[in-house]
Amino acid sequence: MYTLPKIERFNRDVLSKYHIYNSVFITLPFDSVDNTGVLLPLFTDICEKGFKKQETPKEIVDFFSSKYLNNASEEEAINLMFHFIQYIERQIVLFDAIEDAAFSSVNNMEGRGSLRDIKEKSDAKNKQKELISFLENFNVRTVLTAHPTQFYPGPVLGIINDLTEAIRKNDLIQIKQLLAQLGKTPFIQNEKPNPFDEAISLIWYLENVFYNTSGEMVHYLEKNVFNGTTIQNPLIKLGFWPGGDRDGNPFVTTEITLKVAERLRTSILKCYYFEIRALKRKLTFSGVDVLISELEQKLYRSVFYSKGEIFITLEEFKEQIHRIKTIIIEQHQSLYLDDLEALLIRVNLFGFHFATLDIRQNSKIHDAVFKDVVEYYLKSKTTVFPENYFSLSESEKFEVLANVEGDLDPNVFDNVITRQTLESIQAVKTIQDNNGEFGANRYIISNNESALNVLETFALIKLSNWEEATIDIIPLFESVDDLQHAHEIMEKLYTNPSYAKHLKDRGNKQTIMLGFSDGTKDGGYLMANWSIYKAKEALTEISRKYDVKAIFFDGRGGPPARGGGKTHQFYASLGPQIENKEIQITIQGQTISSNFGTLDSCRYNLENLLSAGVTNQVFNNSKNRLSKEDKEILDKMSELGYEKYLNFKNHPKFIPYLEQMSTLKYYAKTNIGSRPSKRNTSEHLEFSDLRAIPFVGSWSQLKQNVPGFFGVGTALKYFEDNNEWDKVHSLYKNSLFVKTLLENSMMSLAKSFFPLTAYMRKDPEFGEFWQIIYDEFLETKRLLLKIAGHKDLMENYPDGKASIDMRERIVLPLLTIQQYALLRINELNKESQPNDELIRVYEKIVTRSLFGNTNASRNSA
Repeated sequence: MYTLPKIERFNRDVLSKYHIYNSVFITLPFDSVDNTGVLLPLFTDICEKGFKKQETPKEIVDFFSSKYLNNASEEEAINLMFHFIQYIERQIVLFDAIEDAAFSSVNNMEGRGSLRDIKEKSDAKNKQKELISFLENFNVRTVLTAHPTQFYPGPVLGIINDLTEAIRKNDLIQIKQLLAQLGKTPFIQNEKPNPFDEAISLIWYLENVFYNTSGEMVHYLEKNVFNGTTIQNPLIKLGFWPGGDRDGNPFVTTEITLKVAERLRTSILKCYYFEIRALKRKLTFSGVDVLISELEQKLYRSVFYSKGEIFITLEEFKEQIHRIKTIIIEQHQSLYLDDLEALLIRVNLFGFHFATLDIRQNSKIHDAVFKDVVEYYLKSKTTVFPENYFSLSESEKFEVLANVEGDLDPNVFDNVITRQTLESIQAVKTIQDNNGEFGANRYIISNNESALNVLETFALIKLSNWEEATIDIIPLFESVDDLQHAHEIMEKLYTNPSYAKHLKDRGNKQTIMLGFSDGTKDGGYLMANWSIYKAKEALTEISRKYDVKAIFFDGRGGPPARGGGKTHQFYASLGPQIENKEIQITIQGQTISSNFGTLDSCRYNLENLLSAGVTNQVFNNSKNRLSKEDKEILDKMSELGYEKYLNFKNHPKFIPYLEQMSTLKYYAKTNIGSRPSKRNTSEHLEFSDLRAIPFVGSWSQLKQNVPGFFGVGTALKYFEDNNEWDKVHSLYKNSLFVKTLLENSMMSLAKSFFPLTAYMRKDPEFGEFWQIIYDEFLETKRLLLKIAGHKDLMENYPDGKASIDMRERIVLPLLTIQQYALLRINELNKESQPNDELIRVYEKIVTRSLFGNTNASRNSA
């Protein structure tokens, strides 16, 4: 049967449906909706024509007002702007739902990157044994984080879910009802969520998406690759940060951590309970019915009647299922065995923990905490630490730390941070008692700068009366400098007898986390990605030298500037000099709902990650090796890009531009995440205080996407100017890593729109700075098109390009309104007597439009 090309399927199942259902909005019985629905297309048209004529956002809005609003008063114009914002927000929801509903028809669920594809390739290449061996040792760990890039409140996410289902069924009556509900549901949160609220909203995805998808994937492999035998390896692991991530979030308390862990356990038991209830209707035969009823009752009491008590252990639960399985096979012709095995797979995957709750804290906090702890021991005249500890050399400190132990009571400290840091270690022990070891067994040190950071954290664990600690300490390397020295830091740890013994007890595995977001903010796009690649090679080499299995955990965000984009292609491109026995990634904010929010998209993306590992290890084991010459070219490119980015970052107008011309300061007013939007509470903004999300998001709101391309054009131009273009062109054609790196940068360019801010080139203060950005954009675009041999950006991903184009068109009026409001705020502030009330109204417009712009781009922050 002939299958339409992907772009035609996208046009048929997404674009056409959007235009049909969008027209339904105008028929809904709301105040001003008909008026808004009629005026908005006219405004969009004027925006498009205006930017082509190089008009400013102010000129565009003023022209619209004079032509269609009979020169309405400023108050009336503002009123209409708010109506436009509300209307566009709902159009974006509609487009999201239609795209989600069409996911399986636009994307080939059984095609390249699917489990079926892996199986068929291994059969064709006679590599079945290699595939089985690989799957027995490989894991994909997706770690859900509450990093705030999602502007939909819970009720709206629920509507999107229901709307997606209604669109899939073409149920017009229900679609109309849901669109009407959407029109009456607020899109803003009046209060910031607390970390427990964030946890609850993400647990929804665990229960409704990951639970089913993970189980089905493993079930498929057991039946079709393992010939019915059980895989003795949890192929898919889930991680969880809300409630455990303390870095920069003072609202994550010990009580919250324990509450979230308990909720995770209750949630997985609830999933088992509903599955057991469904099985009870099928397993009605003699000898089985009593056993299944007993399980149902114990789970019911543990979920609905419990105040923290569990009425069945994990071992008892598994034992009972195996007993039922044996009876079914021996006495009942294996009737419904498949359903029972599906449950057993999920029990083996998720235990009583569902997802592992990671604890994370910043090394700078640890430094202060450790100082507090040492001073406490010195005051109490114990011999745990010598008097001169702080003046000792690093190696002398290592010797002291190797021998510390104790039973430190967190309550003896007045300092809240010290107390809570120590309590978080006690909390891990409590969670392990209740949920099993996998409930919480990882402690991440962000901004890790030395081996001492790790060993002092290890000492805090030993001082918490936990000598044989069942916990992994994970250093997170983020800055360019730290990435370059990461292997030296790890060698110091591997050769430290105390830490080496701990690693041996943990199976000689060391998880190392690498931060794409802060790496890009610190060193620019090319330097961050290439530094991480080289760090992985150096860390792999040093780990193999000491017989330690390195596992890399990548802190990735949604857009290319934060390590996102075509993520699975990065993993498929890693050479044999990079350890790749596990793929561990953070999934943040919108990436959860856009890439893993439905059963189809979750399965597609999880299968792609799994197949990336298979492709790299089984099918292309030696193909992705970069030669010495390749590395020299990448070194040169990243150095040139770094130098360009560093000069840009150090420009005296860099911080003032972000503060005065972007939406940076408005992120703090959005009430979408529980943690503060910057690390320091001082009024004066330092570059180091900037969090990656508001930083990248602010460039995205300006439609300039600097972190995703700046320096790339300069690097490529060097090779063009020096008659060495063939070198980079050959590298692009032959290296999947370089191709993916540059294609993701093209995606950043495709989401940029400089006519929006072209008025800034005339600004007396920032005109020159704006021109620097625009010149680099034009050079990068020209050279990326040249290297790819394309006429248009992303022309090899026509469906992705069509989706971006449509989203950008929907959001163009919103961007125009936002820029208009920013211009008016600057104008009003310059008046001799600023109208504070009017300024506040325009600030509200900026914040509200920020929501819609981010949601429309899905992975823009």
